[in-house]
Amino acid sequence: MMRATATLLELAARSLLSNEPAAIRALEELPRDLFVPLFIAAFLGGHKKILTAMVRVWPFRCLHVGTLSVRESYYEIVEAVIDGLQIPPVQSPSSWGPKLRILDLRQDLDCETTCLETGTTFPFCFTRHRVRCLGIVNSESELQSAQEPMELLQSNFLSFLRSKVEQSFGSLHLCCRDLQIDKMSAHRSILQFLDLGCVDHLDVGEADLSEVTTLLARTIHLDSLSLYNIAFKSCQRKNFRTFLNRLGRLDNLQKLILSFFHLTDQLHKLLRVLPPQLDTLCLPLCGLSDRDVTVLSQSSQATHLRLLNLSDNQIFSEDYEPFQTLLEKVSGTLQHLEMSNCLITDSALSAVLPALSQCSHLRVLSFAFNPITMPVLTSLLQHLASSMELKHVVYPVPVHCYEQWNFRGSLDPRKLAEVQAQVKAMLQAVQRDDMTWTTCAE
Repeated sequence: MMRATATLLELAARSLLSNEPAAIRALEELPRDLFVPLFIAAFLGGHKKILTAMVRVWPFRCLHVGTLSVRESYYEIVEAVIDGLQIPPVQSPSSWGPKLRILDLRQDLDCETTCLETGTTFPFCFTRHRVRCLGIVNSESELQSAQEPMELLQSNFLSFLRSKVEQSFGSLHLCCRDLQIDKMSAHRSILQFLDLGCVDHLDVGEADLSEVTTLLARTIHLDSLSLYNIAFKSCQRKNFRTFLNRLGRLDNLQKLILSFFHLTDQLHKLLRVLPPQLDTLCLPLCGLSDRDVTVLSQSSQATHLRLLNLSDNQIFSEDYEPFQTLLEKVSGTLQHLEMSNCLITDSALSAVLPALSQCSHLRVLSFAFNPITMPVLTSLLQHLASSMELKHVVYPVPVHCYEQWNFRGSLDPRKLAEVQAQVKAMLQAVQRDDMTWTTCAE
């Protein structure tokens, strides 16, 4: 019955589109139930004029483009949608509105075209991944201060969006939930027009630390921060202390990724400012020392971590006890562990194996590119076979498969194939066909 009703609405929408001028005139009295099917049909059919007109009287607080797509003229169609925004918002003679406050251009598989109406006056979107909307106003205008700002979540064609923001005089906010800046020097002008208070996930590469610090002052609601190739001279200088100060104000931060970020014997300064509820910490290529691992094991974050990546740090070159202690601390929560290319030897792996076996929630383990022999690899598999949560393991190619260890050109493919066959047979023997063991060479 529900599908039959939906089909009738779709047929009604198609009938309206057959006479576009009449459909535009009918929008003033169009039943709410027809707006969504009419919008979808107009979008997929490329009816730009009616799309513009519909947005002007859209009777819901949000409009998600979501998975709607067309093969040709996609950006022209989306521009027609954006052209329908009332900038600044004005009262409409329509019986419905307009009420639109959020136009979401992300291609999110979980988004419906619009969200269920609620009794709240604050514009929340109740999709599976809830969109947080910030009440940002322009105090220079009494008219604008009395109205809720409209949010536009950007995806592409930024120059067009930028012109819309400029025309709005503060009533339109250009938001981006996931902001990736591959090279700061190429995006400085765009950042001036983004409402960075909306950013949840920030990914920055090839920038100066002072530029990152400036960004953090404006991205106060971050859940996730990823920095790589960030230039700074010393952890002892003022710009690093300022960076830590800004980082310490990110109360919602749950995920931190730092790569090519020199932190040798300085990790304590970073951990001191991070929230204790941090559940993801990735520090590859950060020059971590045994002392840093000891500090991490003693930190308030250790007992909350679900994902830990310490790859490409020579933390096993002198002593394995700090890492053993760390594993004991994270054993109650850790689900994903990466420690590739850490110079883990047979003796080190054998020593930490009991603590590793106690990580009962571990689902993913990666320790590729470490000088391990086949007997120790066999022992590891036998120990971890009883860890029923563990499903994916990326293991190092044993040293006997190389003429010269870890030199790609010296890998013997026949010996590697023999190792892979042995691993497969061992998994079958312990009845763990649900567990996948792979190498980076596969």
